[in-house]
Amino acid sequence: MKVLLIGSIGVIAETSELQRKAYNQSFSEHKLDWYWNVANYCELLKNPGGISRLTNYSNGGLSSELIQSIHAKKEAIFSDYLQNGIPPRDGVAECLDICRAKGIRLGFITTTTDRNIDILSRALKDSIDFSQFELITTKRNVRKEKPSSEVYKYALTQFGVQPEDAIAVEDTEANQEAALKEQILCYLYAGEYAVTHHNLNAVKSLKAISNRL
Repeated sequence: MKVLLIGSIGVIAETSELQRKAYNQSFSEHKLDWYWNVANYCELLKNPGGISRLTNYSNGGLSSELIQSIHAKKEAIFSDYLQNGIPPRDGVAECLDICRAKGIRLGFITTTTDRNIDILSRALKDSIDFSQFELITTKRNVRKEKPSSEVYKYALTQFGVQPEDAIAVEDTEANQEAALKEQILCYLYAGEYAVTHHNLNAVKSLKAISNRL
């Protein structure tokens, strides 16, 4: 195995509750009567992408401009929440250290925004050095966000490797499917709010993946 592809923000840090709160605060500031409770949000997370999630939830009732405004405000609020930093998820830092020691190349393969990547890197600066990722992707690198497999195809091309030379880790089954479509072995390290079914490739910690590298 030559490359480890960390697939989502949710693999590295548990941010779902902060994201949910940021959405609700943005709804309030935009004078909407929407409220996403934990159960709502777990269901909504089955479909990746904040803009598409808002669009689908509005069912055509909001303009694209308003949806963009809601999402931008949510990201600003989320950034404020992370000012004091957050810890990485169990085993993440150790896994990255093992990869570096073994000469395994690292990619952070997301279809989120550049802003979110910047926010996360600053929040985790005391435990994870984002410069160790040879490739960091965002939504600007693809036409279609996950669950499309486009970003994984792009990553394989950028690294110049075949699917069998890479292992991916994702936080939801929808995102996992994106890697599997490109024939990449992908482990599921589900977040606290991810709805999952029986999954033979699920792990409880990245420590389990470290032992397989």
